[in-house]
Amino acid sequence: MQLNLSNIEYCYPLAEDPILRGITASFPRGWTGIVGDNGCGKTTLARIACELITPDAGSVGPSLVSAYCAQDATNPPDNLEEFAAAYDRRASRLRTTLALEDDWPWRYGTLSGGQQKRLQVACAIWEEPDVLVMDEPTNHVDATTREEIFQALAGFGGIGILISHDRALLDGLCTQCLFMSDGAAVMRPGGYTQASGQAALERESSMRAREDMRREKKRIEREAQRRRETAAQKEGKKSLAGIAKHDNDARHKKRLAIVTGTDGIAAKQAGVMEARAGRMSEQLDQMRVEKRYDADIWLEATPSRRPVLLRLEAAELPMGERTLVFPPLFIGRSDHIGLVGDNGSGKTTLVKHLVERMPEGVRVLYIPQEPTMRQQAEARERLVGLASAERGRALSIVAQLNSEPDRILEGDAISPGEMRKLMLALGILESPELIVMDEPTNHLDLGSVEALERVLAAFPGALLLVSHDAALLGSTTDITWRIDAGDGACIVSIG
Repeated sequence: MQLNLSNIEYCYPLAEDPILRGITASFPRGWTGIVGDNGCGKTTLARIACELITPDAGSVGPSLVSAYCAQDATNPPDNLEEFAAAYDRRASRLRTTLALEDDWPWRYGTLSGGQQKRLQVACAIWEEPDVLVMDEPTNHVDATTREEIFQALAGFGGIGILISHDRALLDGLCTQCLFMSDGAAVMRPGGYTQASGQAALERESSMRAREDMRREKKRIEREAQRRRETAAQKEGKKSLAGIAKHDNDARHKKRLAIVTGTDGIAAKQAGVMEARAGRMSEQLDQMRVEKRYDADIWLEATPSRRPVLLRLEAAELPMGERTLVFPPLFIGRSDHIGLVGDNGSGKTTLVKHLVERMPEGVRVLYIPQEPTMRQQAEARERLVGLASAERGRALSIVAQLNSEPDRILEGDAISPGEMRKLMLALGILESPELIVMDEPTNHLDLGSVEALERVLAAFPGALLLVSHDAALLGSTTDITWRIDAGDGACIVSIG
């Protein structure tokens, strides 16, 4: 069984250009990842694969039974009641794998986002569709829920299509990945790490080929110009002016050259070379190479002169019905710390407590998980109020974080992910000694996550990241603070 998409084209109503252009891809049994920047058409293509959208051109075949799990799980699945009443072997296995409680289907609206996502996944797999599309299934879920979802998806035996920025999930499930960009798509074998490595090799090869072609084009243009000049000089020498009237030998040689056309060879060769250079220009225009920004944004950044930025004695913080208990904590001037734990364990509570108790004079950049409307408005106002040189630097940082500066300048069109990038860029202008980010990869596509990873890993000062992204934490931090939730208390440990 295999699902085939052939020459798919699709244009949103009122849009000038199509979002998908001539995409052809095959999806066999097992999981295929779909990756690409936000807005590149991943979800649109997946919905076409499920026959929820009819393409403007192209075909989808054969016709198969499909299920589409949207990123937002707040709406109950259509078959929720049927699954709730089912106790067959498959339903029982899904309840165990996803740690579902029997009363969850009957109080769906009161469940957390992670609990709703687990039920959504269970209902979809229980129906045994031929094609199952999962759109960002691990977005906003904690490590425990993520592992449960992974185990459930790993047991699916049909055609799976996974849209995700979770590199570990893509690596663990997928045997191939479809990379989407500018309306086109390229299928590469392996999970995300293998496939993106192949993409990087292809990009480097394309860059070398493009540079070689540019050099060859310049060489041909120089040679063509030289031959044009040679032809012009010879053209001038064809005149009989200056030859004595009675010098019959010289006049005969001149006329012979004109008749045989030997002096026109250089001009013809120049024309051929110019035509070749023109064809190379067209080829260069068609050679697309992914933009990368590798400049060092920390060129002027240095760690704080203080060896320790913050020191806290052991304490207990009330947190609803539970208590957050932590040992003595300190943040050194170049410590890169990852704070992990399940949702609701008190990570954000601890971060706010730390930020509020930072000593006076320590420059801290704190970007919360969900910036308030006031914080977003202040960021926009500050960008507009910057001098042109500083505004240019901030927008350059935004570009390095894989966003178009023009979209940032549009103001009201800033997405949640782009707002975080803008806040980080503006904060960098203040030369922070400590950067604190709470779930920084929420709302970000994979390209943006990897760009953020490169920037944060290179930061010479102190860093505190709250994240469920194991790959991000592994690349940017070397100290782990873990919160384990118990019945009456959440305990912070240092690893």
